[in-house]
Amino acid sequence: MRVPFLDLNAHHHAIQDEILAAIREVIESSAFAGGPFVAKFEEDFAAYCHTRFAAGVGSGTDALWLALMACGIGAGDEVITVPNSFLATAEAISVSGAAPVFVDVNPQTYTMDPELLEAAITPRTKAIIPVHLFGQMADMDPIMEIARRRKLLVIEDACQAHGAEYKGRRAGSIGHAGCFSFYPGKNLGAMGEAGAVVTNDPAVQEKIRVLRDHGQRAKYHHSHIGWNARMDGIQGAVLRVKLKELDRSNAARRSHARLYENHLGNRGDLITPKEAEYGTHVYHVYAVRVKGRDQLQRALTDRGIASGIHYPIPIHLQEAYGHLKLGRGSFPVVERCAEEFLSLPMFPELTPEQIETVVREINSHLSLAKSAHACAV
Repeated sequence: MRVPFLDLNAHHHAIQDEILAAIREVIESSAFAGGPFVAKFEEDFAAYCHTRFAAGVGSGTDALWLALMACGIGAGDEVITVPNSFLATAEAISVSGAAPVFVDVNPQTYTMDPELLEAAITPRTKAIIPVHLFGQMADMDPIMEIARRRKLLVIEDACQAHGAEYKGRRAGSIGHAGCFSFYPGKNLGAMGEAGAVVTNDPAVQEKIRVLRDHGQRAKYHHSHIGWNARMDGIQGAVLRVKLKELDRSNAARRSHARLYENHLGNRGDLITPKEAEYGTHVYHVYAVRVKGRDQLQRALTDRGIASGIHYPIPIHLQEAYGHLKLGRGSFPVVERCAEEFLSLPMFPELTPEQIETVVREINSHLSLAKSAHACAV
């Protein structure tokens, strides 16, 4: 049996008629850039995230960048984040004019280790961006306590955590702002690029609305130097349809994760992801840790099972951030995970039979590898 890493066709099949009707409505109204369909989605998404406001933008990267700009982060400032994320987290900091400062992560949750924050704060530090990696939120209470005490802003990178919770609070609702990506493969994915910033601060949401539209408060009246970062009307309409399915989809992901855990959780040569006691994991990515990761991935590929690696090169070791002069050994947990992470198939429509196929091939490969090692010794 072939098993895809992601199957968007299966994901869209059941709601295809509703999606096509929503797109048709946008076409008939010609409301393509921003407009009422985006506004309706913003209202729905803010309610879903338990925040006062949501501002739709062109991508998750736009969301991070505009949130920093709206919070007054700029040249000469430092923003603390983690190096085990997609480059966009640090990229947005750099493009805003600030400098990223990295801290290592907790070895169980793979999210920011709050115990390392204080040592990273300098007089130039203005904000913290915890990354809710793979669908699990960072430990927000100690992060927020440090931020309050040190008078720092907290901007949540929730681009992989649509619907995740921390002690009953939704991702994006705890910090000063929360940033989301609706890239097609996300738990809530658009049919193209899109993103959003949620916040309870009216000044932040108003600033983002100005910045995303070339700094215009009214047509041809530019109060700020902004950018073209509007959400398309079609994306707003599609996301509004798909938002109604998000909780069901997340529940399916959690069910798949339990099945993986039941089959793989007791292996001594593989580490499955663990859900922190403080929250609800939505498993955007189901990443196991295993030595000999590349060999296992090749074996799965040979058997028709797709997999991924998130992320093979930590941000601090990327050529783009070579100027920071942070060599290997700077963040040992992140670097070890980068060598061991293997992301298994995970999407709502994944079947038990597909999961059992993945598990069977993993067990087969690891057992053979263990036998070969024993013979060599």
